[in-house]
Amino acid sequence: MVRILIYHGKQCNPKACTALKLGRFGLAKVFYTPRFIPRHSIVLNPLADKTLSLMDKAYLGKGIVALDCSWNRIEEILVPRKPVQLRVLPPLVAANPVNYGKISKLSTVEALGAALYILGHEEEARKLLNKYKWGLHFLELNRNPLESYSKGV
Repeated sequence: MVRILIYHGKQCNPKACTALKLGRFGLAKVFYTPRFIPRHSIVLNPLADKTLSLMDKAYLGKGIVALDCSWNRIEEILVPRKPVQLRVLPPLVAANPVNYGKISKLSTVEALGAALYILGHEEEARKLLNKYKWGLHFLELNRNPLESYSKGV
């Protein structure tokens, strides 16, 4: 199993938060300070210069970190204190009820599911996304691009 970590910025409704739900189910470790981001881990960052690809599989040993906070605050969180692999996801369509149909407006669980799928862990992606009524629909909406990205195309 891939180690899933989530930095939670405490900026959302805790009852509707996909990140906190993953933590409650024991599918991710949620932490509240950026200092717990492991060195050399893959950090999903919508402002990163490099796109996540199959080549990043080499960094999976340290885990995948999702940032559950306002995109306006990401720069503050990732002050370069540690070497990490900052990666942006390729353009994908959101299936979550708040941003349905919007490109790259993914929930935390969608971002983690997409990353796992791209890195060759489809079953783990399904396990995370299956916790939400709309979760597996995300994979259906993005089947073709996810398959392409997971094959390095």
